[in-house]
Amino acid sequence: MKAWLFAGQGAQRAGMGEELFDRFPEYVAAADRVLGESVRALCLDDPDGRLNRTRWTQPALYVVNALACAEALAEGPGPDVLAGHSLGEYNALLAAGCFDFETGLRIVRRRGELMGEADGGAMLAVVGLAPDAVRALLDRCGAADVDLANLNTATQVVVSGPAGAMEAVRAAVRATPGARCVPLAASGAFHSRHMRPAQERFAVFLSTVEFRPPRIPVIANVTGRPYPADGVPDLLARQIAAPVRWHETLRELVRRGVTEAREFGPRPVLRPMWESVLAETQTVPEPAPESRPAPAPGPPPAP
Repeated sequence: MKAWLFAGQGAQRAGMGEELFDRFPEYVAAADRVLGESVRALCLDDPDGRLNRTRWTQPALYVVNALACAEALAEGPGPDVLAGHSLGEYNALLAAGCFDFETGLRIVRRRGELMGEADGGAMLAVVGLAPDAVRALLDRCGAADVDLANLNTATQVVVSGPAGAMEAVRAAVRATPGARCVPLAASGAFHSRHMRPAQERFAVFLSTVEFRPPRIPVIANVTGRPYPADGVPDLLARQIAAPVRWHETLRELVRRGVTEAREFGPRPVLRPMWESVLAETQTVPEPAPESRPAPAPGPPPAP
């Protein structure tokens, strides 16, 4: 079986999509209409450094991922299953037929606006510790308002919370043998409890959008399980404030028989995670579905 994986925010770079814009002029024209500016100029010229600001990063990356996916579909058969990391999940849902290109871009534009308004937060990647060890570290350093945001692999976790709390977290990680940390270029505490106001506003926006059931299974960030036919808007709203269960997602792909994964994105950020999960599942048996623990519940749906 074959999976297609779509990268999220953090994979962007100036110059991305250069080889794709001329091939898909209809997509580019639609993107320009939705964004009210040239997506080609945004990606290639990066005016005023906007490409690294959430409000512009997300729609630009969605467009480039979508063009790369369209190119792949023109060249050969599609995948058996799809997944995307955070923002990349929108490209997975597009490839699964849940909405058209322009509708997806309008959704992503609104998501980027809401997440871009969340100032005062920070994110930190912790490498070398399992999630339980990171939780214990947060307890020890008194970072009660910091959450686990991305559960990327067995030993790579991103934490998210107020910027002022991160110095204590960094110091605690540096004092832990075998662990290191990398600050991420994020303006907000994404995928944490601090994003729930944005989640509620986004849920209201999503209630105005019509979604179709996925034609191809898409593994959801919030649950690490396939999207249900009628669960797209609820899970997309919850995703903003819930942790990205990427490690569970990749293990679910392995459990479903995926042996080949193709990454879409300007930088190769997901492939190393896939390879690490393949290596661990070759040495540790995957539990049967009925014996796997249920994922922790996400925040309640917005009214």
